[in-house]
Amino acid sequence: MAAINILDHQTIDKIAAGEVVERPASVVKELVENAIDAGADAITVEIKDGGISLIRVTDNGDGIEKSQVPHAFLRHATSKITSADDLTDLVSLGFRGEALASIAAVSMVELITKVPGDLTGIRYVIEGGVYKEQEEVGAPEGTTMLVRSLFFNTPPRRKFLKQPQTEGSYAADLMEHLALSHPQISFKFIMNGQTRFYTTGNKELQEIIYRIYGRDIAAQLLPFSWQGEGISVSGFLGKPVINRANRNYEIFYINGRYIKSSLISKAVEEGYREYLMQHKFPFCVLHFQIDTKRIDVNVHPTKMEVRIADGPAFYEAVRQAVHDALHGREMIPEVSLSDRKEQVKEQQADRQKETVSMPEPFEKKRIAEMPQRTASGAISRIYQENRRDMLRSPEGYQVSRRQTETLQEQTGMPDPVVEHDMTAIPQQEPVQNSQNEVAAVSPVQMELFADKILSEPARAQFTLIGQIFDTYWLISYQDKLLIIDQHAAHEKIKYERFMKQFREHAVVSQTLMPPLVVTLTGKERECYERHAGDFEALGFLIEEFGGSEYAIRGVPMDLYGYGGKDFFQEILDELEGESVSGTPEGVRIRIATMACKAAVKGNMQLGRQEAEQLIDELLTLDNPYHCPHGRPTIIAMSKYELEKKFKRIVS
Repeated sequence: MAAINILDHQTIDKIAAGEVVERPASVVKELVENAIDAGADAITVEIKDGGISLIRVTDNGDGIEKSQVPHAFLRHATSKITSADDLTDLVSLGFRGEALASIAAVSMVELITKVPGDLTGIRYVIEGGVYKEQEEVGAPEGTTMLVRSLFFNTPPRRKFLKQPQTEGSYAADLMEHLALSHPQISFKFIMNGQTRFYTTGNKELQEIIYRIYGRDIAAQLLPFSWQGEGISVSGFLGKPVINRANRNYEIFYINGRYIKSSLISKAVEEGYREYLMQHKFPFCVLHFQIDTKRIDVNVHPTKMEVRIADGPAFYEAVRQAVHDALHGREMIPEVSLSDRKEQVKEQQADRQKETVSMPEPFEKKRIAEMPQRTASGAISRIYQENRRDMLRSPEGYQVSRRQTETLQEQTGMPDPVVEHDMTAIPQQEPVQNSQNEVAAVSPVQMELFADKILSEPARAQFTLIGQIFDTYWLISYQDKLLIIDQHAAHEKIKYERFMKQFREHAVVSQTLMPPLVVTLTGKERECYERHAGDFEALGFLIEEFGGSEYAIRGVPMDLYGYGGKDFFQEILDELEGESVSGTPEGVRIRIATMACKAAVKGNMQLGRQEAEQLIDELLTLDNPYHCPHGRPTIIAMSKYELEKKFKRIVS
């Protein structure tokens, strides 16, 4: 039998570091979270070679007392909690007391810190978990952490790091999420001597989204807020036009902590379900504030996973809140005919104009002056970027006015919109554009303050022009050309009818002779009995057949290629892995297929009277903008875009 060895503390620290320090981005995360917990309102992060050779994090927080510095590098040493009871009331980002010890175990660390009121600070050096030196030094208030030669003493770990450029991208992505998590903190990120981005700390989340994701996304955001018992959420939902093929743009925070949550993701996606195509995911930045007693963040050393009490109820509340926020808004994509290359060049030129410098955290004087200068630049930028949209419509004007007024209230800066005499823009009719004043703009999603386009009042102004390509109907409405896809529109109408039948248990069944007999496991049986009502509403007639067997005596009509037994098993399998309420996805998919098969097709001519009836029926739906598969039923093209292509307007 092999001997049982007691490992020394250095070996233990290196093993523990494997969980906490996965790559340079992990170090950045831990150090920045420490700076946030220390009350910093300005944080600078610099990395070189992807963070492998150097990571420097500087903050203007509370600092560390000289006598406490050596303790900070001991395992399970933390200032955030004192006992296990504190875990139920956590308000800090860190609490495990493992980060600094783990980082010091696999790198060369230099700490410089000073607390307010002290004449001097302290410099402390530890390499590979071994203390090297300590001395008093002149230092600004706050803390600077320098981490060099990551994994220098654990070659196998270093060997599995990716190229510096890739590791740097991980750190940049992390810093973007950290900046979004605390809009009240000014962040600056430097990579290989170049400033990648900075934020002003002016508490404006949309301003940070603009800096990170650009103008196209920042212009397509819906403010979102909701409050329930012990839970509140605020942030922005992206309009469906800025969907993505993965979940990378679903960004969630709980009590200021960036987290990954399949529960929240699924709830948000379900709220968007009627607006997105399958395998497309929304853009959103949501900040949740949840009673600390209802969550558990002590799941994994990375603290990215969070357990939420009463998950199904939380899921349903979030799903409904997102659905309500999107419901009732005009969701007609407006198509732009502008050259995409022109738009990209324009945006690059806008970014090059940004020359506002960003001070280091310890430069108090410059920090005091920063909001005035930064606000001036921000107002000018918003004015320059939105001026064309303001000229195009009163809606764009109102949006820009709100943005500039917010900054004015915070800073007292003059309003460039007023200075340029833009207040004379009429509030009812769009302003006619003069040459050279309006440049190409990106596709936008219409959000009208007046009557919706798909509404009864607007319907009276529709002029049906005709059908093209035996699929699309053209409609003239005010200064817009509307294009309706007859198949998508009819499919949506059919889907809503079928779903109404499902909800009212009015689906027609067809009897099977002889019945289909299925054998269920104990888990499957429990799942079926819990959801028997869903199967009945869909048109299944099922009876117990003895033991673990059930007889399917009736199945829904119009299964379109699915056998009744296969359909039953597919729904049951999905329900087994589903811990949330609502209509099962498999049910919706099959109903959507039924609607698709029953709807009028493309390349099929309709009479004018049939088209008029189709439009009338579309107006009766709660969400007439997308078919059940997420494709738009209607798009719009502005008179401005057409006139630009015909050179009536020259940009």
